[in-house]
Amino acid sequence: MNYRHSFHAGNSADVVKHSLLIALIQALQIKQSALTLIDTHAGCGLYDLLGDQAQRTGEAAQGVLRAFADTNPLLDDYRAAVKSVNEAASHGDEPRLYPGSPQVMAQLLRQQDFLVLNEKHPEDAQALRSVMRSTPAAVHQRDAYELWLALVPPRTPRGVVVVDPPYEQTDERARITTTLGAAHRKWAHGVTVIWYPLKERATHTRWKEQLAKLGIPKFLSVEHWLYDEEQPGIYNGAGLFIVNPPYAFTQALPPMLEALRAALAPEGHRGKLTADWLSE
Repeated sequence: MNYRHSFHAGNSADVVKHSLLIALIQALQIKQSALTLIDTHAGCGLYDLLGDQAQRTGEAAQGVLRAFADTNPLLDDYRAAVKSVNEAASHGDEPRLYPGSPQVMAQLLRQQDFLVLNEKHPEDAQALRSVMRSTPAAVHQRDAYELWLALVPPRTPRGVVVVDPPYEQTDERARITTTLGAAHRKWAHGVTVIWYPLKERATHTRWKEQLAKLGIPKFLSVEHWLYDEEQPGIYNGAGLFIVNPPYAFTQALPPMLEALRAALAPEGHRGKLTADWLSE
């Protein structure tokens, strides 16, 4: 699956991913001890929703624009994160620019926190450095899985690793599984967030079975299925694996998931957003 993010910025997967990432980090920040936030596949950091690539797919209309048309206060923090990069670039009441995970996380940094970003693609890495110039983020251009393993455990007491690959390589899931297992052995209490697309349920079920065999105790699977019936080979939503989610986050999750489901359900479909613990 080719998932160059400039074509898909602000789609329904981004709304779910960034809404939950914000809630997760805020839950961790209830404690004052420092956090290190690590993004292994950071992308460009900022996307033009009126640009040629985003306009070619039009996916923002079913994602961020639906979230902006919604009034549920549980999505206020997400909308605020998008609005913050649009103060000088508005297009009526709709956002023109969309923040990637690096920008979203940079907005949440406290003085004691650190942000480490990685992007291997040369052009995207250059764009990322430009976008993040006014932030304290450290930007790397390395193999994502090598960096992930090298940077855990972080120097701060706590941290979050965000893994958001394009799934262009056939061995992407296998590399995630192997690296997650090795990283967990080094940093058992660390929080890890892994984004994944949902297409064929059978393929995804097999991957979940492989991940369950890692024996990680607190392993949450959040899945957003857009369509009520499976359409083989067709993109049908996305999800997040979250290792060691904090208690405050999981307690607040059910109403947040329902708010996201209601805002993002395609016409004629109810959609489904679920959270389940992975177990072998």
